[in-house]
Amino acid sequence: MRAHRGGILAGVIALVAIVIGAVPAAAATTTSWASWQPLSGSAGAYTSSVQIAAQPLLSATVTSDSRGGQVGVISGASTWLSEGTPVGAKYGSSINQSYVNLRPKADNATSPSTTTYSFASPTPASGWTFVLGDIDADSVRIHAVAGDGHVLDATELGFRGGFNYCAPGVAGKPSCTGVAADIPSWDPATLTLTGNQAAADTSGAAAWFEPSTPISSLTFFFTRRAGFPVYQTWFASIARDITGTVTDVADGPLEGVELTLTDANGAVVGTTTTTAGGTYAFPGFVATDGYTVRVTPPDGKISESAVSQDVDLTDEDGVADFTVRDIVPVSVEGRVTDVDGNPIAGVTVTIDGRSTTTDADGRYIIDEVEVGEHTATITTPDGYTLVTSAPPFTVPEDSETPISGVDFVVAENPSLSGTVRSNGTGVAGVTVTASGPGGSMLSTVTDANGDYSFPRLPLGDYSVGIEVPGGYIASGPVARDESVGEADVEDLDFELARLGAIDGTVRTDGGTPAPGVAIMVEGPDGSHSLTTDADGAYGLGTLPPGTYTITVTAPSGSTIVGNATRTVVITAAGEVFGEQDFTLAAVVVTPTPTPTPTDPGTSGSTRLPATGLAPETFLWAGIGAAVLVIGGVLFVVSRRRSKDD
Repeated sequence: MRAHRGGILAGVIALVAIVIGAVPAAAATTTSWASWQPLSGSAGAYTSSVQIAAQPLLSATVTSDSRGGQVGVISGASTWLSEGTPVGAKYGSSINQSYVNLRPKADNATSPSTTTYSFASPTPASGWTFVLGDIDADSVRIHAVAGDGHVLDATELGFRGGFNYCAPGVAGKPSCTGVAADIPSWDPATLTLTGNQAAADTSGAAAWFEPSTPISSLTFFFTRRAGFPVYQTWFASIARDITGTVTDVADGPLEGVELTLTDANGAVVGTTTTTAGGTYAFPGFVATDGYTVRVTPPDGKISESAVSQDVDLTDEDGVADFTVRDIVPVSVEGRVTDVDGNPIAGVTVTIDGRSTTTDADGRYIIDEVEVGEHTATITTPDGYTLVTSAPPFTVPEDSETPISGVDFVVAENPSLSGTVRSNGTGVAGVTVTASGPGGSMLSTVTDANGDYSFPRLPLGDYSVGIEVPGGYIASGPVARDESVGEADVEDLDFELARLGAIDGTVRTDGGTPAPGVAIMVEGPDGSHSLTTDADGAYGLGTLPPGTYTITVTAPSGSTIVGNATRTVVITAAGEVFGEQDFTLAAVVVTPTPTPTPTDPGTSGSTRLPATGLAPETFLWAGIGAAVLVIGGVLFVVSRRRSKDD
C-alpha cells in the first residue's frame, strides 16, 4: 500500500500498555500492543523508540534511513490487525494501537532503507511478536542478531505465516479492500518477504513472527520493487502471573517475607513481600521461560529446599511455593563479593556436598553442619577469577553458635570495548566479533549509540573485527589486533561511511514521461549505465562517498533543455540526491526546398527573406522586362519605317 493510506499521529504518543484480550491458556493472561515515540530527525536519519512490554521492560531504540514523505507513527484508527487475523486471534485486535510506517531509502530497486531496533537487553525467547504489513510492491529482508552474537536462522526467527488483514471474511477488519490470496511469500534461505508477483500496489498483505531466541538487534532492509511503497511494523506481547506462598513448617503462613524475581538475563525485575496469608504475586510478566524466584528467609530461619525456583511462563501462569523452618545448629554463613565489595548473586556454595546459592546481597547460609573441620567451596562464575577463598573452619563439640564470615572474593575479568561510528554518529546493530585464546570466538552487536563491549574476558591476544552492515562501506580497517591484560581495553573503534543514492526522472517539456532514455553515472566506483523506465524514472543506490557526474543522452529527434550533465557529491553521511530530473524537447526541423537550377553549373538556389522568392527569380524577371522594352522599341521603329515607305 502506498504512502497516502493511514494518517500520521500529531504530537507525542504516550507510552501505554492496554489489556486487549485474553488467551484461554490462563485466566490471568493479558496481551498488549507496543507503544511508540514519534519519529524524530529527518529523511535518511530518523530515530524513535518502542516499548513492547512493561515487565520486564522490553524496549528498543529505532534508527532508520528511510526517505521522508508520509512516514511516521500511525494511530491504528483506520488500519489495524483484527481478531480475525492469525496474529489478532492470539494477541487481540490492534485497533487504535500505534504502529510505524517507513519507506525505502530512495525510490529505486538498489536503495533499500535500513531500520534497526536495538534492544536495551536481549528479548525474551517467547511471549512477543512482530508483524510486517503492506508487503506488496516491495520486499523486506530480516536480519536478527542473538544475545550471544550469532545471526538467527529461519527456525529461530519464527515465521508464523502470511495473511491479508483487508481480505473479505476477516472478522473485524478495517474498511480496506484486499484479497485473501494476496500475501507475501517467505524465503527462509534469504530471510526475505516479497510481495505479490506483479509488484502491484495492493492492500493488507502481511506476515507475523515469534522469535524463539533472545535478540539484541533486529534489522529490516526494505526495498522498492515498483511504485512508491510504504511498509508497516507492529509489535505485541503476552503477559502472565507468578504466584506462590511462603509457609513455616511450625508456624504456618508467614507475612512480610521478601522475594525477588530475576529474568533470563540475570537482572532483578521484581521484588515483593508476602501478605498476611503468606501469599505473594508477581503479576503481568512476559510469557517466557528463564525466570527465577528467590526467597529471603526471615532471621533465624532457612529454606527447607533451595532458596530459589525456576519458573516458566511460556504456556501458563507460574507457581513457586517455599517452606522454611528454624535453623538447626550449627549454621555456616558468609558472602561472595568482588574486589570492590559488590555482592555477587547466584554463586553456588558447597559444604560437605550440600549446596546453596547466594542471594541478591551475595549472602548464603547452610545449617546442620556437623562437628569437625570443614572447607567451603564455590563455583566461580563465568568471567570472574577467584581471588580469596574462605579458610577451613571447625565446628566444636556441643556448640550451637553460628559460624559466620566464611567469605569469598572474586575479581571481574577485564573488558574490551569500543564504538562503531559513521560520520561522527554511532551505528546501531553492527555485529562485532572477538577471536581470542584457544580459538575462542565471541560475538556481540552495537547498541543504539554504536557502542559494544566484551565484558570479563580471559587474558590474552584478540582479533576484533566488524561485519559491515548493509547500507554502509568501511572507511577504515575492519579488523584490529589487541592484547587484553589486567586493565580494561577501551576505545577500540571502527569507522563506516553510509552509502548514498541518486534518482530522478526524464520528461518531455510537456510533462510526459520519457522511457528508454540513456543515463550515465560516473563516480569513484566506476561508470553505471542506466535507462529510464516506463515512468521516465531512473535510480542508483549503494554509492560510496565521492563525486558523481550524471549525464543524459538525448534520444534521436530530441534535445536536452538546459544542461545535459550535473554533478553531486555524496559524503560519509550517505545523502540521497533525488529529483535529479531532466527535460527533453523535440528538435524543430525546417523543410529543405526543391532546388531550382539556373544553369548547368548551378546546384540550387536560396530564397530571399520575407519574399519566398529566390534571387534568380528577380534576374529572370529583369531579363524579361528588358526583352519587352527592346521589343517595344523595335516595334515602334518598324512602324515608323512602314510609314516612311
